[in-house]
Amino acid sequence: MVDSRTCARRDDEPEVCGAISDMLARIGDKWSLLIVSTLGEGSLRFNELRRRIADISQKMLSSTLKVLERDGLVERTVIPSVPPQVEYALTDLGRELLRPVSALAEWTATNTPRILAARAAYDARTEARATG
Repeated sequence: MVDSRTCARRDDEPEVCGAISDMLARIGDKWSLLIVSTLGEGSLRFNELRRRIADISQKMLSSTLKVLERDGLVERTVIPSVPPQVEYALTDLGRELLRPVSALAEWTATNTPRILAARAAYDARTEARATG
């Protein structure tokens, strides 16, 4: 199995290593994760999606959707109407991505008290060093 650590040591699979790097960057992007999570609830038109994702600009939503569509995670469907409407939905590949994304969200929710305690302890140590 090739993973990001393997890519640092191997040059015989540059296409796979490049894909790993690209996808880790994609799923590490806050907007991509929010869009995938939101579309996990079902297909949405552009403006509905924008309303559900707080603070995302129209330009950022549009550009992120294009990248997700290019990666095969989102499909765009033009609905013939006047005016034409566009609807976005997760592909099978996008729905598969929901599993690890949901697991990460669940891990975060479960461990939030520990994370907050660690941050508070770190901040206290850092502040003590700065004043001491």
